[in-house]
Amino acid sequence: MRIFAVFGVILGLIFAFGGGYLLSLGGSGYYLLAGFVLIANGALAWKKQSLAYSLYAAFLAVTLAWALWESGYYWWALAARMGLLLILAIPLLLVNLPGRAKLASVWAIVALISLGSLFNDPFDKSGNLATEQVNAGADLGESPEDGWQAYGRSNMGQRYSPLTQIAPDNVDKLEQAWVYQTGDTKGEGDPGETTYEATPLKIGNSLYLCTPHNWLIALDADTGEERWVYNAKVGKELQRQHQTCRGVSYKAPETHSVPQAEKQSQPSETLAAKQCDAKLYMPTSDARLLALDPQTGALCKDFGDNGAIDLTQGMPFKQDGYYYSTSPPVVENGMVIVAGAVNDNYNIHSPSGVIRGYDADSGELVWNWDPAQPEQTQPIAGDDTYTESSPNSWSVASSDPELGLVYFPMGNRTPDQLGMYRSEAEEKYATSVVALHIDTGKVAWVQQFVHHDLWDMDTPAQPVLFEHKAKDGTQTPALLVPTKQGDVYVLNRETGEPIFPVYEEKAPQGTIPGDHAAATQPTSGLSFKPEPLTGQDMWGATPVDQMICRIQFHKLRYEGRYTPPSEQGTLVYPGNFGVFNWGSVAVDPERQAMFGMPLYLAFVSKLIPNDGKADLGPMNQGEQGVNANEGGPYSVSLSPFLSVAGIPCQQPPWGYVAGVDLQTGEKVWQHKNGTTYDMTPFPLPIKLGMPGIGGPVITKGGVVFMSAAVDNFIRAYDLTTGEVLWKARLPAGGQATPMTYMNSKGEQMVIQVAGGHGSIGTTLGDYVVAYKLKK
Repeated sequence: MRIFAVFGVILGLIFAFGGGYLLSLGGSGYYLLAGFVLIANGALAWKKQSLAYSLYAAFLAVTLAWALWESGYYWWALAARMGLLLILAIPLLLVNLPGRAKLASVWAIVALISLGSLFNDPFDKSGNLATEQVNAGADLGESPEDGWQAYGRSNMGQRYSPLTQIAPDNVDKLEQAWVYQTGDTKGEGDPGETTYEATPLKIGNSLYLCTPHNWLIALDADTGEERWVYNAKVGKELQRQHQTCRGVSYKAPETHSVPQAEKQSQPSETLAAKQCDAKLYMPTSDARLLALDPQTGALCKDFGDNGAIDLTQGMPFKQDGYYYSTSPPVVENGMVIVAGAVNDNYNIHSPSGVIRGYDADSGELVWNWDPAQPEQTQPIAGDDTYTESSPNSWSVASSDPELGLVYFPMGNRTPDQLGMYRSEAEEKYATSVVALHIDTGKVAWVQQFVHHDLWDMDTPAQPVLFEHKAKDGTQTPALLVPTKQGDVYVLNRETGEPIFPVYEEKAPQGTIPGDHAAATQPTSGLSFKPEPLTGQDMWGATPVDQMICRIQFHKLRYEGRYTPPSEQGTLVYPGNFGVFNWGSVAVDPERQAMFGMPLYLAFVSKLIPNDGKADLGPMNQGEQGVNANEGGPYSVSLSPFLSVAGIPCQQPPWGYVAGVDLQTGEKVWQHKNGTTYDMTPFPLPIKLGMPGIGGPVITKGGVVFMSAAVDNFIRAYDLTTGEVLWKARLPAGGQATPMTYMNSKGEQMVIQVAGGHGSIGTTLGDYVVAYKLKK
């Protein structure tokens, strides 16, 4: 009894003081009342009065009713509210005094009702995507059926393979075929966010992939045997926000060949240059674009300056580590077109976000498109420079050779949270998708997704090209763009006009002096935007940390999506990771189906005046922590919205997989994705619905492959239902998009790079893992 009394009073005091503070902030009054009840109950128990049993039984019953009213019949919400209180009752139940039977009955009923919620998932939506081919023979882009010749398989970015050998009825027979280790691992002096996000290319019977430190590696596609390695020797630079390479790009050889007589008459160096007809292009984290021979791994000496282009040329500021390219360039119509990432929020005077088109053979600059000067696309001359800090495009672009257009997902101007520096042109092109003419760089059209972006809602994902076929048979060349804020835009890729409707919604107002917030913000008819958070959505391992999360929530400024940044601290939801990120989505253009991995994590953004009065502490090496915004009026502190226990303050699920019918825009099914297996001290496969970084691949066989979640597994899903059909353990985090191809023996292979992700703390490594069907 006295054990119960001591712990009951302690918990009651915590609830009383914390609950009173929460109530003063406008939050729930439950915790204050619960605190008084627990203190009174503890006093009764200390005196060994049987009334303690009746009072605690009533307290459990009322708390259960309150919990059900707040959260519905959902296990993880009920466990946070009821678990500790049920455990606290056990000392009382061990003492045989009058009233124990009543408490035991109530305790058992409350426990059984709570446990029963394990079998109810209010967030799950079951359904079946149509299996028939709506658009048989749809355009899959210029990649051989057995190959994977661009980051998204082709420049259409579909991540869709026409291979059918692996199907839902045999995918459980997949086994590991081989493993290769690159040898490039995180070393001393690396930035804090070294990540392995590479998707290999398969050309002929070779695989080509890059590593975080820009080694380009060629492997035998049958065996994984190493053919050659090129080390770009980029060095380590602490000011890079990311140390990664998502992939390389390929230019097929011309149809002509060097005559035998010419081979015999020319010096070997000249001959080597001419024979580098096919090319691999690799961007580097020290801001170069390299061209290499796929056969030998040697630099193509006739490209740029002995095989390299210096991407800092023309930059107004050249701070080391502030500008680099992490995504593969677009190779189309004789051009190689490259963009780059500019560090967020380090300095208001930063490199430009210019996009440049080079001759794919010579490396000569053909055009440059600077979002701050969009009409001036002729190559800048001599000592001229591009506009400082203009919006950049750090993710993967797509292209349509027939329309002659390349589609870039655009980011924001740095600093992200301070909008007073932006010109009219920058306002127009930031956080959008822009279509540029491949041959000139001139703008064909632009569609913006956030007006006056103050939240780092960069358009993060490669646009997907497909032929949209409506129910009435109307066919439109389409561009699908997933966004951080959860909207999925489906546009006519020739004109930029919406295929699914786009609306303007009122947005919260009120900013720091000198800035403003847009009166309205766009949203798409196809959207995964989350419901606004409330105090009832706060979560914790116990009622105590849940109460503390509620206090944190009510202390922050939050008026829904697009609440402006503030000195008070603003809750940004969806947060910096976004609902969708660089992993994009996969589209089956024949079934008109989309597979995506929406995730939901809130972040906190707080503006700190740069007046010298605040102790900013150490500056961060990544996008989380304090960003200095040197030269600006405010620094910004960015962090996930976490409890004192280090877990998200909002209740799970935090991550899903979802299937969409693209004919109608209907979300047909949605299921929790990922487990806690590698995120807790004990390897328990608890299916909370975990966040993830990475992307999916769909096969014509009806199977989707994806790793991405924070547990170290690759999974196969049924595209029709979203059901997990197979999974395999990975040696490290699988935060890269897989790919699939046919090897020379007629075996369909699935490849997953497993190297982990520094931003989310998954297991680091240097693995390339291959799977095929068991014979």
